[in-house]
Amino acid sequence: MHKNIWYPFTIIKDAPEPLKVVKGDGLWLELEDGRRIMDCISSWWVNLYGHAHPKIADAIAEQAHKLEQVIFADITHDPAEQVAKKLAELLPGQLNKVFYSDDGSTAVEVAMKMALQYWKNRGEKRKTFICFEGAYHGDTFGAMSAGDRSIFTEVFKELLFDVDFLPYPHTWMGDEEIEQKEEAVIEQLKKLLSDQPQKYAGIMIEPLVQGAGGMRMCREKFLQELRAVCNEHNTLLLFDEVMTGFGRTGARFSADRAQVEPDIICLAKGLTGGFLPLSVTVASDEIYEVFNSSDPMKTFWHGHSYTANPLGCAAAIASFELLEEHQPVFSQMEEWHQEFLNQIIDHPKVKNPRVKGTIAAFTIGGDEQDGYLHSITAIIKKRSIEEGLLLRPLGNVLYLMPPYCTTKRQLAEMYEKTEELLNEL
Repeated sequence: MHKNIWYPFTIIKDAPEPLKVVKGDGLWLELEDGRRIMDCISSWWVNLYGHAHPKIADAIAEQAHKLEQVIFADITHDPAEQVAKKLAELLPGQLNKVFYSDDGSTAVEVAMKMALQYWKNRGEKRKTFICFEGAYHGDTFGAMSAGDRSIFTEVFKELLFDVDFLPYPHTWMGDEEIEQKEEAVIEQLKKLLSDQPQKYAGIMIEPLVQGAGGMRMCREKFLQELRAVCNEHNTLLLFDEVMTGFGRTGARFSADRAQVEPDIICLAKGLTGGFLPLSVTVASDEIYEVFNSSDPMKTFWHGHSYTANPLGCAAAIASFELLEEHQPVFSQMEEWHQEFLNQIIDHPKVKNPRVKGTIAAFTIGGDEQDGYLHSITAIIKKRSIEEGLLLRPLGNVLYLMPPYCTTKRQLAEMYEKTEELLNEL
């Protein structure tokens, strides 16, 4: 490892030498030694259309010659206004007020602060949230507090604020108990909100797919019931679509696929097509109006140095155009996944196969306890590179989330090589 770099999510003493990537080209990453590997995970789920897409690269270069960065307090600029306008057009209902920040964690922090202050501005002291087991919302303290207690949060657990967790009713192909699981969660939720109606500022969920928690998937019907309960008990619904936004679930947003309008939505990762850090937290008009006051104590005092960075916004504008062009791919990739999963579904190592849009996953059966530190992770990461694939299992959960430039034949190749890996385990 490079002597001056502290790598993320890395057990330093036992870490293998990192792969050095020198070039990206569509689905492919070129390594320093000349090998080319398929990026089967969209480089931590950010890359939508393939690496080094010329449309986004050109948009960034053109913007860099005009305005690279400017303070976003008391100043505005055209790229930020264009992004906000387009998002308001793309998102459902009254999700019209766009607040810029830097990454997924901060988008979630902003959402939680907005929700808490929304109630305070209304004269109510609602101080906590309802979240879901298995959740991962980021690595800042608010985001960690909303996430499942795990190896990611263990060191900091005494500093995290309390939230109430409900089971995430995750499901898979052939799951015959999903309706009972959903009903049980909804009943628990209703009880919490009925017993302490003034306690909760909102409900935070990764809609349709929990990412780092193991690509656990829930049904659209559950989100619809969640919305109905929020309406009934007058609480806010927050969608963390940092991963699922911009086509990942087969629709532009999970909110679209489920036909559910949250009160606040968090977006990042694919917002710039995977080129630059940029995130937004988009609130409904109703929430915004509660902050629309001359009272300084009702102001939302939050901001970042690179808020609405013009280069990031230029990338996002280009990415929106590409999103429309690639809709035929991300809307049909679920069918491709289903076809290829069905070919390995009877493999003795494949357990709980599941698909949602461009994301497919299954649990690798075995004797060890499931978890992020499962020993199979290192084996698959090493062997997949040797087979020309970039895979990064979540413990013993193997998933594929390729960019939208992937052809059906290339996806088939990923499955063929994945099956070969399973045969070796």
